[in-house]
Amino acid sequence: MKEKLTRSQERVLHLLQHHDRAISAQDIHSELRNSENSVGLATVYRSLDTLKLQGLIKALTLPNGETVYSVTPADKHHLNCLNCGKSLPIDCCPIHDLGNQLAKKHTFQIYYHTLEFFGLCSECQQEPQ
Repeated sequence: MKEKLTRSQERVLHLLQHHDRAISAQDIHSELRNSENSVGLATVYRSLDTLKLQGLIKALTLPNGETVYSVTPADKHHLNCLNCGKSLPIDCCPIHDLGNQLAKKHTFQIYYHTLEFFGLCSECQQEPQ
C-alpha cells in the first residue's frame, strides 16, 4: 500500500510528470527553486528516494556517474539510453504471463512490474565515441 505523499514529494513527482525525458536531482532542485515551490536539495533527494521506493519513479545512472530520474507508470517497459537518458516506451508486455505465474507459484501479490533495457538510442549511436 502506497503512503500519502508529502507536499515536497508531490512537487517533485509533478515536475517529473511534465518532463518528456529523465532529469537530474540538481535540475529538479533548480526548476523548483525558480518557481513558487522552492525546496532544498536534500529534500529533493529524500523525495526522490521515497518516490523510487514507492515505484512511482525510476532512476538511471549515466556513464558519467550522474543519476537521472523519470516517472515510471505501472507495467510500462522502456529502452533507456545510457548516454543521453532518453527513455523510449515499449508498447507490448513480453513478461506479463511470467508475472502471473510467479505470483501464483509464490503466493505473491504483484502490484506492478517494469522491464528495462539499457543501451544507446539512434541519435547517440551516430555520435563519435
